[in-house]
Amino acid sequence: MTTDTIMVIDDDQDLREGIVEILEGNNFSVIACESAEKAMQKIRIEVPRLIIVDNMMPGMGGMAFMPLVKNDYPRIKIIMITAFSTVDNAVAAMKSGADDYLAKPFKRDELLVAVRRNLEVLKFEQQLSEPDMDETLSSLSNPIRRQILAVLSLEGEMRFMDITRYLGISDHTKVNFHLKNLKACNLVSQDRDKSYCLTSHGVKMVDYLHLLSQKIS
Repeated sequence: MTTDTIMVIDDDQDLREGIVEILEGNNFSVIACESAEKAMQKIRIEVPRLIIVDNMMPGMGGMAFMPLVKNDYPRIKIIMITAFSTVDNAVAAMKSGADDYLAKPFKRDELLVAVRRNLEVLKFEQQLSEPDMDETLSSLSNPIRRQILAVLSLEGEMRFMDITRYLGISDHTKVNFHLKNLKACNLVSQDRDKSYCLTSHGVKMVDYLHLLSQKIS
């Protein structure tokens, strides 16, 4: 069950309650607010990982709210919802601090995809900020090492000769060198039977590399 807390800000009670119902039905913890002003007060008590905010509301609207939040809490992801989906509005939203936006009316699955995508990006960014990440990314600049991680992710445990045959590399010394490098970065481990497998850190890195490739494409 996820522990990600999402804040929903919308003066439209029906829409707000509908979004809350969808999110809670998918095991998210939700804080609901009918105004941006009340949301600012609640953020000081509990900081959410993601905020869904309406663009047009009485008092402070989404465009004014987002830069205030990003100034104090730059890591919070923000999805703006708007009834006016144009390129100009999207650009203005991004400049004001939105990480994503949804055009009304949006479907349940569109909401969940946007929420999960932004939470995954947040996890990726947090992983990149870890102290040993520079060394890990430097290690993975080599394509053979990325291929080794990919094959272990697909096949699970594999012995040395199986890895070399799968990759089609006849130079066993080269493969052994790259495996030692991956072990030194705590991305792969070796059991008593001399089989290689991904560590928990390696599994996370495969996920983040996959996410990165999706963002680039």
